[in-house]
Amino acid sequence: MTDTRTTTDTDTTTRTVRVFRVYIKASAEQVWEAITSPEWTARYGYQTASHYDLRPGGAYTSHSNEQMLGMGLPDVVVDGEVLEADPPKRLVQTWRFHFMPEHVAEGFTTVTWDIHEDEGNVTRLTVSHDVTDAPLMADMIEGGDRLGEGGGGWAWVISDLKSLLETGKILSD
Repeated sequence: MTDTRTTTDTDTTTRTVRVFRVYIKASAEQVWEAITSPEWTARYGYQTASHYDLRPGGAYTSHSNEQMLGMGLPDVVVDGEVLEADPPKRLVQTWRFHFMPEHVAEGFTTVTWDIHEDEGNVTRLTVSHDVTDAPLMADMIEGGDRLGEGGGGWAWVISDLKSLLETGKILSD
């Protein structure tokens, strides 16, 4: 797993992008389906069913699971808009957390999923998340000790996805 932190300065702003990469023994089509299908997204990571209208301008929503609802989180925990969909190679979307009012106030960030199948049925999945001007979002996607929970974030989500596609089991099984 690769976690790259990129910050670039321009004349007007500092852009902050977090990049996470994993190699999965599965086809690009299988990875695409696992990312965009609610039947799959409900099985790994935070186990939330994500729904995509896979066209530019289409809606994206990720719905709380039973445990999240029991903790008082809203039905929709993440929302956004599809900016680009090129199955099974690339998905670009906006992304906004709804965990707390402060998350909603930060507004939308941009997530890019790049999927590249190499020889031998191995797919490189790269998730780039532009968290410019969104420090709460940056903390959430990093996971780890800053959340006080010792895990989570993109590294954990895509590792769980890898495990599910390769073994049929998530990391906590």
